[in-house]
Amino acid sequence: MTDSLDGKMTARLDFTGTKVFVTGGTRGIGRAIALEFAKCGAQVAVNYLRNKSSANETLAELNQYGKGHLAVKGNVADEEKIVEMFDQIREAWGELHVLVSNAASGVLKPAMEMTMKHLHWTMDINAGAILPLSQHFVRLLPEGRHGNIVAVSSLGAIRALPNYFAVGASKGALESMIRHLMYELAPRGINVNAVSAGVVDTEALEHFPNREQMLSDGLAKTPSGRLTTPLDVANAVLFLCSRYATQIHGQTLVIDGGSSVVA
Repeated sequence: MTDSLDGKMTARLDFTGTKVFVTGGTRGIGRAIALEFAKCGAQVAVNYLRNKSSANETLAELNQYGKGHLAVKGNVADEEKIVEMFDQIREAWGELHVLVSNAASGVLKPAMEMTMKHLHWTMDINAGAILPLSQHFVRLLPEGRHGNIVAVSSLGAIRALPNYFAVGASKGALESMIRHLMYELAPRGINVNAVSAGVVDTEALEHFPNREQMLSDGLAKTPSGRLTTPLDVANAVLFLCSRYATQIHGQTLVIDGGSSVVA
């Protein structure tokens, strides 16, 4: 049981027996997603790139909600590293049921200052990685078992933001890939969707030179009266992976308190 926003007790979703892989799962939105799945009974593998300390901290917190969780190191833009991570998951669990593609990076510069190296780096991590991740996920999904793929996008996919040329383009490409993956995988019993968050105050936002302005402007333009939190995004991901969302395919669910529909 857990507290709802109005203070009443409500039942959690039950993911007992579900095995989940969250890329970029040791901080920010990815960490929140991993922890919420664990609280609901799932076993979770979190991917990290360099910060072993953060990975150990996240793993220790996951273990408060059950055993068998994993931390796997690797760059999702490197297919060889993806193979290694899935090998570790296969050895530990033998199967996988949910993939959350959350790991992201990118160069934050005006378009006139970008290089092709900047663009390729950003595209490979934020968009391209979903292809090998999905391919290896399907191989680990037991035959006849329902599966879920959820990618984490951002409103920069459909809006123009300062210094967001490469990242915005990569997120737009990611959402298109999600729709095309859905077309191939829905007949196989796999739901493929994305979540797109509004302004969320995480470590990633610290890389933006206009962070404070983004936070203040985001709050002022949000009808719900507060900024989106990592937990808000995590709740949306768990909903999309639940039995309540089995007929939702190829969609991008926006979690922003209504800010994207306000002129």
